[in-house]
Amino acid sequence: MKKMLIIAGLLFTAKLFAQEVPDYAETRPRAQIRDQLTVVFSTDNVELDVRKSFLASEAQIFTALYEGLYTYQPVTMSPVRALAQRSDLSRDKKVWTFTLREDAKYWNGDPVQAEDFRSAWLSLLDPSRNSPYSSLFDIIEGAREFRTGQLKDPSKVGISADGKILTVRLVSPAAFFPSMLCHHSFSPIHPSMLNNPDWSRQSPLSNGPFYIREQTEDTFVLVKNPYYWDLANVALNTLMFKFTDDAMLSSAMWNTGEARWIAGDVAIDALTDRSGITVNTLFATYYYFIRSAAPPWNDYRVRRALALAVPWKEIRSIYMQPAKTLIYPFSGYPSINGLDTTDSEEATRLLAEAGFPQGFGLPELVIKITPSQDAQRIVGLMVSEWAELGVPVRVTVIPYNQYFDSLKKDDYTIGATSWIGDFADPYTFLQMWRHDSNLNDAKHNDSDYETLLEQSMVLEGEQRLKVLSEAEQLLLDRGSVLPIYHNPALNIIDTSELDGWFPNVLDIHPFKYINFKKLKPLPGVVLFQNNVR
Repeated sequence: MKKMLIIAGLLFTAKLFAQEVPDYAETRPRAQIRDQLTVVFSTDNVELDVRKSFLASEAQIFTALYEGLYTYQPVTMSPVRALAQRSDLSRDKKVWTFTLREDAKYWNGDPVQAEDFRSAWLSLLDPSRNSPYSSLFDIIEGAREFRTGQLKDPSKVGISADGKILTVRLVSPAAFFPSMLCHHSFSPIHPSMLNNPDWSRQSPLSNGPFYIREQTEDTFVLVKNPYYWDLANVALNTLMFKFTDDAMLSSAMWNTGEARWIAGDVAIDALTDRSGITVNTLFATYYYFIRSAAPPWNDYRVRRALALAVPWKEIRSIYMQPAKTLIYPFSGYPSINGLDTTDSEEATRLLAEAGFPQGFGLPELVIKITPSQDAQRIVGLMVSEWAELGVPVRVTVIPYNQYFDSLKKDDYTIGATSWIGDFADPYTFLQMWRHDSNLNDAKHNDSDYETLLEQSMVLEGEQRLKVLSEAEQLLLDRGSVLPIYHNPALNIIDTSELDGWFPNVLDIHPFKYINFKKLKPLPGVVLFQNNVR
């Protein structure tokens, strides 16, 4: 998932890692309507079609609207059966058979059938759609060939449906497959929505615990899905989603008690009550990438030279979680040599070896950044060192709301993004760099890298992780990715008031589990609840 790049409080979180949050007096009124939760998100054109979405904010919203075969366990992010009442695995571990719940329904009462999954997945794989997450499906037999146009017959893709039985044939064993199935791109789609090109003009016929009853440009009102299979365990009746790019307004909605959770841009200094500041480690990385779309940037010696000239120590000095690698280190994943060496002499030598002594003959290097001060600081330090190599550079500042779309164009050399893992596995980062991935904004195309990824697809356990780490090492050594820091997750939420919300490595908090804790009166005080519902 791409993370929004507009969190005003990002650098403030570094201080929060280093010291305890000040103990501010409670100034917000308690929630009186205790079956309704108001959440503030940063403004963006929310894409409700699961086939088109890729933003972190959308992934959070989708936990209310959609549900697939599995969903995320709210603490560990491990897969928990949702619409799959049962799953069976063949002896060779390549064929998964899912039996859907008989009571799985959309909010209008229509049953969810296995064919709704099959049709949705094949629709997402349609080459004409260019769906961002289509390459995630490459683990399924024939999916890669179908999405790239090599296979024309959808019946040859390893997905079959019969009533409530969905059968999926994989290219190779994949123990992590259930974790992948938690992702919203694997959701079913109601037949009436399948060929609808624009879901913004109506409330989608979703199957999750909530559905959209009303929507305006800056507000979504969601209510409980009366046909949801696990309705008894959904505590909230109403969700209010507010969208704003005004960090001060977000803080004001927290201060007054209007909003109980700020999941978007916020002005930390404007919070009168900071007791809700929650910061935790995230399986995420903010990085720059050098595109390989055209010469001379497709020569890894040139990219490697640029990477070696970067003043890494100075750039990363202000972050609490500086990133030397693309993938956040986790238990069981092999250690690799991070990108942290600055060697201008070797950079000069590599440029000369590639045919550009002292940078002579290099075309203009175009960098796209957002208007943030931190992006300008980072790029300023890079440009200063690259100028010493003789590299001509032009920096283009793109507005936040246009930035991600601009990265799809072929008019630049270097871009930046944050990426949060869609599930806790290195493949969620590495699959983006495959030459035919729809998420490959870097236009990375390296046969050695492709070979390693192909090898990993037929391996399991430690052997698989070892090969994936070698692929990551290749990205770093050949200057394709320039990691800056591992993003922290920043939320403003009162967990003493709300239950079912837990800090986790993906910063996804399924709304199904969230509820208000029971009010407890102070000793000697009788609590009247006539107006509390």
